[in-house]
Amino acid sequence: MAEDIRLMKGNEAIAEAAIRAGCRAYFGYPITPQNELTAYMARHMLDRKRTFIQAESEVSAINMVYGAAAAGARSMTSSSSPGVSLKQEGISYICGADLPAVIVNVARSGPGLGGISPGQADYFQSTRGGGHGDYYHFVLAPKSVQEAADLTYEAFDLSDEWRIPAMILADGLIGQMMEGVVLPAERDLSKLPKRSWAVGNQAKQGRPINHVSSINLVPLELEASVRARFERYAKIKETLVRFEETQVEDADLVIVAYGTSARVSLGALQEARKAGLKVGLFRPITLWPFPEKRLAELAGKGKRFLAVEMSMGQMVEDVRLAVNGKAPVDFYGRCGGVIPTEDEVLAAARKILGK
Repeated sequence: MAEDIRLMKGNEAIAEAAIRAGCRAYFGYPITPQNELTAYMARHMLDRKRTFIQAESEVSAINMVYGAAAAGARSMTSSSSPGVSLKQEGISYICGADLPAVIVNVARSGPGLGGISPGQADYFQSTRGGGHGDYYHFVLAPKSVQEAADLTYEAFDLSDEWRIPAMILADGLIGQMMEGVVLPAERDLSKLPKRSWAVGNQAKQGRPINHVSSINLVPLELEASVRARFERYAKIKETLVRFEETQVEDADLVIVAYGTSARVSLGALQEARKAGLKVGLFRPITLWPFPEKRLAELAGKGKRFLAVEMSMGQMVEDVRLAVNGKAPVDFYGRCGGVIPTEDEVLAAARKILGK
């Protein structure tokens, strides 16, 4: 079978990958810079006789995801920064009910309404749960249109397997840029994993009636369920951490960056190497779980680090926690929708190395 290769925007590639992964229900509300994703789902979900609803608000959309996920459907929503903020209560409910779902944040600059240019200041919101209570969920950070499609496709399986939501944290540049993408094969919906825990269709499936909820008013029972959830998180941290390294082994300085910042930093690395500077790049792909053990190993080898972000510094705190004082950690960031340049990152590296 020939590969399905297309030139697509990142937003469109995410949407097409979600459909091919078996997304049965999409609920969203328009916001820039992810609107192409919602528009694509409106056209192509209905073509396949699947559910698409433009909700009256982001709050409504995430609660529709909650309901569809509880009924056993592969469910998804997407938004951009302030829209994701509005979804946080619902995301907490979904995590508290141990439901799978896929959430896409094509991040813009902030705080507040901010601007429609790309940003990475949603890192804390994404990786710390964002809503109330003790919980985490997968956070996957693509650097390209191809990876945006691949990670979205896989997010549905990860979410199903571990019964926690998976978030794709892209940014406005990745959502809006066009690149060639090899699209994955379309899933046969009849062969998707059965969800024995879902509500509905109990008689047909020959199983007891299930009750899906995040509430438990018995403190010891609630504590036990939260602790069980954190045992699951610990297994995820041991088995599902992902990262990419470029010329790290001989590097005196390791740049740590994700998404668009990693693309820029790779260019800076190439220029640094031409100038004889031993610079490497460490790119986290899973922002949760964060690759803290590998960064600690590199710190133990005498590396020093430069975190590059499109924010005033958020991921850098996870780098510092991982390094735990074993090596210096510097930071370079731009915000407000400004993307750092290769020359700026290279200049920051030169300053640190004194060259």
